[in-house]
Amino acid sequence: MMNTIKIKKAVLLLSSFAAVAYSYGQELIRPSVQSKTSFAIVIDSKTFESARAEVMAYRQSIEKDGLGTYIIAHNWDKPEQIREQLQQLYKGKQPLEGTVLIGDIPIVMIRDAQYLTSAFKMNQKIRWDKSSVPSDRYYDDFDLQLDFVKQDTAKGRTHYYYYSLNGTSPQYIEMDIYSARIKPPVEKGEDATQKIKSYLHKLVTLREENNPLNDMVASTGHGYNSNSMNSFAGDVLALKSQFPDLYKPGNSIKFLNFRNADFMKYNLLRELKREGLDFAFMTGHGTATLQLINGYPLASNPQPSMENVGRYLRSKIRAAKEDGRDVEQVKESFKSSLGVSDKWMTNAFEKAVMDSDSVFNDNLDVQIWDVKDADIQARLVYLNSCLTGSFHLDNYLAGYYPFSDNKNVAAIANSIGVLQDLWPAELMGTLQHGVRVGNWFKHIAYLETHILGDPTFHFTSKRSQELNHAIVSGGKTAYWKNLLKENDADLQSLALVYLQKQLPESEVAQILKNTYFNSPFETTRMQAFALLRNFENEPYFEVLHAAKNDSYEFIRRRAVYDLGEFGGDDFAKDLIAFYVSDPHSERINYRLRTNMTFFNPELLKKEIENQVRQNKSIYNAANLSDQLLKDIDYNSTKVEKMKANILDKKQTEKERIGEITTLRLYRFHRLVPTVLTLIADPTESETIRITALEAMSWFPLSYQREAIFTTCDQLLKDDKVPQAVKDQALKTISYYPNTGQLHKCLN
Repeated sequence: MMNTIKIKKAVLLLSSFAAVAYSYGQELIRPSVQSKTSFAIVIDSKTFESARAEVMAYRQSIEKDGLGTYIIAHNWDKPEQIREQLQQLYKGKQPLEGTVLIGDIPIVMIRDAQYLTSAFKMNQKIRWDKSSVPSDRYYDDFDLQLDFVKQDTAKGRTHYYYYSLNGTSPQYIEMDIYSARIKPPVEKGEDATQKIKSYLHKLVTLREENNPLNDMVASTGHGYNSNSMNSFAGDVLALKSQFPDLYKPGNSIKFLNFRNADFMKYNLLRELKREGLDFAFMTGHGTATLQLINGYPLASNPQPSMENVGRYLRSKIRAAKEDGRDVEQVKESFKSSLGVSDKWMTNAFEKAVMDSDSVFNDNLDVQIWDVKDADIQARLVYLNSCLTGSFHLDNYLAGYYPFSDNKNVAAIANSIGVLQDLWPAELMGTLQHGVRVGNWFKHIAYLETHILGDPTFHFTSKRSQELNHAIVSGGKTAYWKNLLKENDADLQSLALVYLQKQLPESEVAQILKNTYFNSPFETTRMQAFALLRNFENEPYFEVLHAAKNDSYEFIRRRAVYDLGEFGGDDFAKDLIAFYVSDPHSERINYRLRTNMTFFNPELLKKEIENQVRQNKSIYNAANLSDQLLKDIDYNSTKVEKMKANILDKKQTEKERIGEITTLRLYRFHRLVPTVLTLIADPTESETIRITALEAMSWFPLSYQREAIFTTCDQLLKDDKVPQAVKDQALKTISYYPNTGQLHKCLN
């Protein structure tokens, strides 16, 4: 009997060693189950040594779900070491579908790729850790060509590695695998490894649950999308299309809006702690340490309005003192500009008043301690806001959702500032069908978007295995065509995504057009519209012209964006028609007025005369027309001044660059020829030419783009052009959609 036990132990030991490989001080544990695809846990050796039992239990849980899992432990000192390992596994017999990075993993800070973000436009001369994008796209998008620049040497930042996007790289994101971070936030004296162990222990327990997605909360904070009620109402309707079962008895979806209470965060926290909650989708502004929920209370009565004014003035006076400015001078300025007396500001530094204001301000927003100390029940949270996912920092708010003593498995958040007019709910309905969080994430991520926690988590559904396999493998055309017939908004949308990849343009464009004009689902129409944008063909322009009358506010809003991105004379009529038909949609109206600065001013004036002044149904049409014409004249003068400053070599280089970089945000198409003259001028500095070329990267749909292409082509063919200028010209030309066809035509 004793010999039998010894033999069994020997066999187990040999099996264990067969699964483990050591290379360059690295420990590699191979999957213990066969599966069509695989997953990789990448961890630093120190954390693995301490949390081996918890990591092995996590691996076992994933493999129990049918996904073979590698563990790779090493004292990582270069990001390349990890990327190379993941690329090798991706090409293996069990191709990699995703990874999670646990513990002390190098953080890649990406530069020269701001157009791959949703909105980041920071001057890269600012301190590098501030002007670079913390991004794990280095680890999950293998086609991106990123050149190592340097490692940070500052105390507390030596794990930052700076990379620049190469001109030969694809200038778009298309993730090969999904990725996530298990990197808990820590304050002074806290042990990150212990938090990781606690999280993994919790995670293994939660993964055992039978947990369909049948309870959801969606919240909207102050100041987002111009506080537009039409935007909010559109989101409510879209979510009903995406999650119809949540609206049935026995299931639940709740909508929270900052208007519902002066201190709405307590309502939100109560919901987040409610037993049974599966998913929280939270939209609003944010910082690394705050979720911004409320502004000062909306008030029409005198007393609360006066209280708002008092708080505002006291905050400004205190800020002036903190900044070292002359407090009395600031007071006099407010007395003059607002017509207020001293009494509004005299108590600004009284302790009781300061304490009261401090408590009031804390109650407006979700703070780190609110999340840290709350028993969050939502298994998945999505923070559609700026900066809350700043995982490169020691302490960041989004990390407290999964890495606290609660029931949260994963949070999706952003490492930098993001655009308000995103489509964060794209394909979100696939989550209810058991799509892994990582596989959904692959379709929506920008350079700055990250999963914090377990990316393999999915809600319980009988379709989970089928859909995850189809997404990872790419599926067959017949499968997607059948899925398109299902009466489900986001399954149809998912089918369109993959049909667009597999079918020729002539065939799929008609499918997308027909879907747009016939689908009752808001998000399916939006998906068709978004995918048609890749072609810019006749069906796309038919849809674009029709989109201004779509019932879904977000489609109308995105159409307005596209009109501004094109900027051609053909769309001036549409722009003013939009303005006339949709003045009640605040976010659309805001964007329309911005876009008017991009178009031919004389054409706009003509359309204002025809569509506004002559329209008897518009109240105060004459005054409105006069104001629009005044705005157009003002902006025309402003653009002409920009043109003069850009060309004026007597201006400092800093001043000229400031004018040029404005084009990254504002599509002044008629300034493109001016900028192209700078780019082509060999007497201009490399800095000016490179900055101007980078600015042209933000004009991929412009009616001026063929001129941009021609200029870039000429630079690339000219042996006298400095290599740095050529590199940027290559990046600019590579960023444009349909580059291959256009580039071929130009040659």
